[in-house]
Amino acid sequence: MTPTPTEGTTASRTLLAFYSRPGENYYYGGRKDLQVGNTEVLARMISELIDCDEHRIEAADPYPASYDATVRRNVEEQDADARPAIANPLASIELYDVVLLGSPIWNVRAPMIMSTFTDSCDFTGKSVHPFVTYAVSGLGSTVRDYATSCPGARIGEGLPVRGEEVPQHRADVESPAARSRTPHRMRKPATRRALREKEQHG
Repeated sequence: MTPTPTEGTTASRTLLAFYSRPGENYYYGGRKDLQVGNTEVLARMISELIDCDEHRIEAADPYPASYDATVRRNVEEQDADARPAIANPLASIELYDVVLLGSPIWNVRAPMIMSTFTDSCDFTGKSVHPFVTYAVSGLGSTVRDYATSCPGARIGEGLPVRGEEVPQHRADVESPAARSRTPHRMRKPATRRALREKEQHG
C-alpha cells in the first residue's frame, strides 16, 4: 500500500520501502515454497520496532513463482541493465528524512526493480539504509549501487540477514532499534562471505 505520511509527525519521517518475492526460494542448497518472502518477514520485524511508513514495491510484471524461471529473468535484466516497471510507484518521498530500502540479494545485487525505484525518487539530503536477505553475499553491491543511484543521499550502515534464518535474527533488529528507535546503527552478522551467488532469496 502506498504510504500517506502526515506532516509534522515522527512517524512520517522514515519510509520503509521493500521488494519481496514469495514462491519457490533457495533454501540451504535446495528449494522451499514460501507464502511470504523472506524480505517481507524482515521488513515486518523492522516496522514493529520503529515508527515508519511502509511501501511494498510491486512488479507490474510479477516475477515467476518458479525459482529457476526467476533466476533466468534476473540474469537477463541484469545483463540489460533493465528497469522493470513498478505497479505502484510513489509520487514522492519528499516528506521523509530516512529511507530503508529492503530487498533480497539476487546474483550479488538487489533485483533490478530496486533500481527502478531509486531512479524514480529524489534522495537528496536523505539517509538511506539497505536491509537485505541473502544466501552467501551479505549486502552484495547494494551500498555501492545505492551510492550511485541515490545521488545526494547519505548511505548508512545496512542490515544483511541470511534468508533461511530471518526468524532467528530478531535480536539483530531489536538491539539497535531499541537503543535509538532509528535504523542508523543496524548491526551486521559476525561473518559474511562476499561470494558471487546464483542462489536467490525472496
